[in-house]
Amino acid sequence: MTILKSCLLSACTLLSLFGNAFAAPETDWPKKPILAIVSFPAGGSTDIFARSVTAPLADLLGQSIVVENKPGAGGMIGLQAAAKAAPDGYIIHISALTNQSISSALFKNPPADLQKDFVPVALIGTIPHLIVVNPSVPAKNLPELIAFIKSKKGDFNYASQGNGSLSHLESTLFMQRIGATGTHVPYKGSSFALPDLIAGNTLMMFDSVTASLPHIQSGKLRPIAIAAAERSPLMPNVPTLGQDGMKQFDVENFYAVYVPKGTSPAIVSKLEHEIRKILTNPDFKSRMAAQGIHPQFANSEKLAEITVEEANKWTKVVKSANVKVD
Repeated sequence: MTILKSCLLSACTLLSLFGNAFAAPETDWPKKPILAIVSFPAGGSTDIFARSVTAPLADLLGQSIVVENKPGAGGMIGLQAAAKAAPDGYIIHISALTNQSISSALFKNPPADLQKDFVPVALIGTIPHLIVVNPSVPAKNLPELIAFIKSKKGDFNYASQGNGSLSHLESTLFMQRIGATGTHVPYKGSSFALPDLIAGNTLMMFDSVTASLPHIQSGKLRPIAIAAAERSPLMPNVPTLGQDGMKQFDVENFYAVYVPKGTSPAIVSKLEHEIRKILTNPDFKSRMAAQGIHPQFANSEKLAEITVEEANKWTKVVKSANVKVD
């Protein structure tokens, strides 16, 4: 009996050890620098938010994180690059989720898909959009802007952050709502579009508060209305489109972190855990708010639900509005 008990105890000990190992896998990731792919150019809202998150994330992980900008095709170029990366935790994708959902709905055969090719890690927040115009435009509010646009009888240019972007869709829907037409000029992000808007080569643009704010503060651009449910604390005198007469034109513009499909659950869990720390830090939230960014954490499971909801929502909007990629 003594020998039998001893064997049983030894077997139980081994099972316990292996069981714990399988139940709670450990990883020494990361061992080297991480690359964060952003689908929009440097200086835009996605880039600003990405760099704001990756700096403290690098400190928490003990490895540097290099942000690489891959703009173009409504975010599809960067998305495809991230989707094709090895699922080893050394490539992460910081996504303008709303933009990406719209692009997927607009392009007939998108080269990559957030639902099929990625594992959701964490929602990181939202950034509202607004209508901005060149100060030479004789309009101080939405009704005046609509009247001025209609007086142009189609002879004007309006900018967007690119074909298939949220900025593009907002502009298209706006023109449909007011019964006007103009020439859409797509750019590879805010940092390319804003100089032409400031120079007067385009009349208006739907842009993020984050990218436009410095130019608004310097007087180079004039804000007309916020495309969100609430006013921005940074511009309390600027009404929402709904408050200025255009109802049901508010957009929840989500940003999130994803990794290529096949990435270890242990790595996903560690990323999610550290990102939560950053987004719930009061100092971080305060610094982001000063740039028009609203940090908002949701875990991997919740982000998976939001990803599906955004895809369904914008597919319906694109179809009902008959929006086409130029």
